[in-house]
Amino acid sequence: MVIGLTSCGDKKTQPTVAERPPNIVLIFTDDQGYQDVGVFGSPDIKTPNLDQMATDGLQLTHYYAAQAVCSASRAGILTGCYPNRIGIHNALGPDNTHGISASETTIAEMLKKKGYATGIYGKWHLGHHKEFLPTRHGFDEWFGIPYSNDMWPFHPQQGTIFNFPDLPLYENETVIDTLIDQSQLTTQITERSVDFIKRNKDRPFFLYVPHPQPHVPLFVSDKFKGKSERGLYGDVIMEIDWSVGQIIKALKENGLEDDTMVIFTSDNGPWLSYGNHAGSALPLREGKGTAWEGGQREPCIIKYPKKLKGGKVIDVPMMAIDLLPTLAEITEAELPETIIDGKSVWNILSGERTVPVQDAYFFYYRVNELFGVRYGKWKLYFPHRYRTMEGQEPGKDGKPGEYRMVDMEEMELYDVVNDVGETHNVAEEYPEIVAEIKVLANRMRQRLGDSLLEVEGSENREPGRLYE
Repeated sequence: MVIGLTSCGDKKTQPTVAERPPNIVLIFTDDQGYQDVGVFGSPDIKTPNLDQMATDGLQLTHYYAAQAVCSASRAGILTGCYPNRIGIHNALGPDNTHGISASETTIAEMLKKKGYATGIYGKWHLGHHKEFLPTRHGFDEWFGIPYSNDMWPFHPQQGTIFNFPDLPLYENETVIDTLIDQSQLTTQITERSVDFIKRNKDRPFFLYVPHPQPHVPLFVSDKFKGKSERGLYGDVIMEIDWSVGQIIKALKENGLEDDTMVIFTSDNGPWLSYGNHAGSALPLREGKGTAWEGGQREPCIIKYPKKLKGGKVIDVPMMAIDLLPTLAEITEAELPETIIDGKSVWNILSGERTVPVQDAYFFYYRVNELFGVRYGKWKLYFPHRYRTMEGQEPGKDGKPGEYRMVDMEEMELYDVVNDVGETHNVAEEYPEIVAEIKVLANRMRQRLGDSLLEVEGSENREPGRLYE
């Protein structure tokens, strides 16, 4: 039987190694494209540590981020909810006065009840006011930044579109620096992650490493500067790969590798308007800020030697919202009392199941706009406006190009298994599939709403807000 820390009166006793639930390490990059890992097809970026992790673990080829933008995506993976259910939309910034609600349960809060040590090193982005910080939502310690690394006075559009204040670097709830040069941040995050592992090797822990990179502006240390065939962007990915290697090395050196689940993925697809400073989602269509496959289908690798046989590729659809309930199952933690959307995919990871645990996955964007639905091998899109760089001049060297807006006038259906690039709309050929998905979409609209159709949901919850 797996148990956590036990108590007797005011004294706590540590469980034996055999009794301990698994450690969890979640490594979460920012704006990394589907192709930007060697085993996912990168032709010019070397990622030996991630490739080895895939050899030793599972490569998930149909894994989706919870939404195609920073804050919403983080809300989804940490709470097991569609972000719009809990009122987190888009990317929160220095001017926002809301954040994650105290009534929501994060993975950290769930595991803390099981006696886990919890640490976050990197970007938070779920509210920057004190009541929204990670130390108020289950994390024992935090080192990192409160929102995206481009929300600072050096943004290329500062003064014309934006007016950002200084970018603070936090230690727990204290600002310890104002960032000017971010080139050491990946190294600092890695060193602190390794130290966290060493300090907590005798108890179960949850280590969350949400790297601010490769979100622009790109920064890399001298260790990897000029090392990639893919320019600065490739250098950044190589340093993240090094970071993954350092964390796995620390697990090995402390005798924790077999009993630790390590998860690597990204928050959304590449920010294509930044051209040579953006990643690649090929062979998928589009990138960040869209519901197309390139916007939310992400590289995902999971390694857990004690329980998961390595070297397997899993093509069953799953989403970030499924992570919390999966971790609840393997740690025997209690699920949140509030409604969540995710379901455990442990039986898929273990090879016992080969079909999705959800009837469908729903792709929301902006403020509660339902763009699309993944249903088996099918992806149906509803009429909406989306952005594209197709036919546009891309950005270069840290400056963005300008998106072109496209209005989708009719529903479009794609077989995303056999037409991975979503090039052939087959809605007219499969009206029965369209009809089935529309039924599922309407059910979800009743629950979570759809502002495109001016439908209000019955289950949406408010975010946390500042009240003066």
